[in-house]
Amino acid sequence: MRWLAVLLAAAVLGIPTSAVAAGSSGAATQASASAGQAGAAGVTLTASGVNGSVGAIVSDARWRVSGVLATYQAGERVTLHVFTNGVRVLNRRLAVHRDGRHGTFSAVLRVAGVGRVTARAIVAATATQAQLVSPAVSLWSVAPQAYAGERSYAVRILQHQLAAKHYVIGAPGVYDDRTQRAVLAFRKMVGLVRNEVADSSVFAALAAGKGAFTIRYPLHGRHIEADLTHQVLALIGADGVVQRLYPISSGKPSTPTALGSFAVYYKTPGINNLGMVDSSYFNGGDAIHGYAEVPTYAASHGCLRCPIPDALSIYAWATVGTPVDVYYR
Repeated sequence: MRWLAVLLAAAVLGIPTSAVAAGSSGAATQASASAGQAGAAGVTLTASGVNGSVGAIVSDARWRVSGVLATYQAGERVTLHVFTNGVRVLNRRLAVHRDGRHGTFSAVLRVAGVGRVTARAIVAATATQAQLVSPAVSLWSVAPQAYAGERSYAVRILQHQLAAKHYVIGAPGVYDDRTQRAVLAFRKMVGLVRNEVADSSVFAALAAGKGAFTIRYPLHGRHIEADLTHQVLALIGADGVVQRLYPISSGKPSTPTALGSFAVYYKTPGINNLGMVDSSYFNGGDAIHGYAEVPTYAASHGCLRCPIPDALSIYAWATVGTPVDVYYR
């Protein structure tokens, strides 16, 4: 019920899609020019830990506000005021540290609820300096969940964090089928229930830094790894860095996928009479291919099934001779 209320509040806010670009570019500009602006305004603020260029946070997540004073004065203190939807929710007094001729300060914040979060710093007047008030730093705080087809800041945050771990996402800001498959692959990797639901457990696991794919064979160069424990497929570049992660379904217990190191030896584009789409064969009749049915568990006759919309991109990436490593963790 708590998050139902949160969602209703977010709906009332009517967050416009066009505001994303404006908020993102503003955050980036502040981050690069804070010291220069301090010279004009006396004191400036920047926000970090706000999901890169997305410029938004999940409710109750940790983020940081940092400030620069144009001129440092010993004993100076700053009061940071934080508001949600115009209501002050936090006051904090911060010490100022010397950095050359400038003064600096920072604070880690956690603000619950959804809406527009605004932070502003005030430096009290002294005998030699008038009161200083910083320009405001504002961003959106959103509920940690997304629904199929949703367009929102929450989806942008989700996509930003998934893409950072090389899961294949879809259209920016849309919780589309491809982004849902990325969530499924992530859930498999972190041991959550295997479905495509983007709820608070997914956002929490991402915030905790979970879900990274550990390469088993870093010396194999540009290659493919099939992790049958987690039922995911990783495309790994020549530099030994994961490029893409996809959900798959391998051989069921009665017809298991063979374990070992193989190589793509034959490729057939399109669909064959068995319903296999864009097939890359690596061991006899076993291939990496698209298929209409890709359950969350091992269910094939030995092949590595992937969802049909992912098949062509995997097929194009896997050239003849590409190593394929298949294993359980």
